[in-house]
Amino acid sequence: MNHHPYEILQDKCRTLRLAETAKELPNLLREAEAKNWTYHELVYEILSYEMRCREQKNNERLMKWAEFPEILTFDTYDLKEQTALGEKQLNVLKELNWIEEFFTLILMGPTGAGKTHLSVALGIHAVERGYKVSFVSMNQLMYILKTKEYINKSKIRYKRIIASDLIIIDDVMYMTYETQEANLFFQFIYEAAFILTSNKGPNEWGKFLGDPTLTTAILDRLLHRSEIITFDNETDSIRMKYRKVLF
Repeated sequence: MNHHPYEILQDKCRTLRLAETAKELPNLLREAEAKNWTYHELVYEILSYEMRCREQKNNERLMKWAEFPEILTFDTYDLKEQTALGEKQLNVLKELNWIEEFFTLILMGPTGAGKTHLSVALGIHAVERGYKVSFVSMNQLMYILKTKEYINKSKIRYKRIIASDLIIIDDVMYMTYETQEANLFFQFIYEAAFILTSNKGPNEWGKFLGDPTLTTAILDRLLHRSEIITFDNETDSIRMKYRKVLF
């Protein structure tokens, strides 16, 4: 039985696991005829289309993996609203070399200053470049660490977090932790790239962990390669400035 060349090409796409291209092939062929593409141009467009689809699917998978609380990107991040970073420093962060070097970024400052926005924007920027990122609040992390041995959801989430290239922990030292929790946090800290947001400086963390020796050990691990970005305490809260109001 003879097959139409289009059907043969579509079968080849499926055989090569070009699933998205196989579905789009009729439109690509119509465009090829309309624009008089050569065979080389057609093959290039087919492969380019498949690559774009795969990149999009991978990006969607990594975004789901990350569990960002909301989509906050650099498109809506205004450097003029804060004094913590200049354009030059932000561009260095965007290069993401610090992820490969297992740096810790500590974003320190008052509530509403834009720490979480910057951390999520950097996380999404990393995802778009193929990095695995996990976002978790300090309280969520403590719960996961305490329950990962007997709650399956916590176990799965824990495995995803430790398999990430970049781990973002929001609201570090927001409350006081028991010695057991401090120990779990210490055991969790390993050689990886971290972004930590906190309204307290590292020199104050001992008050929340209770154990000075353990605090020192945690700081030694986190600050070995680190950059502390301090948001101005005197700057008005960005969150308050752009809050929605009724009247």
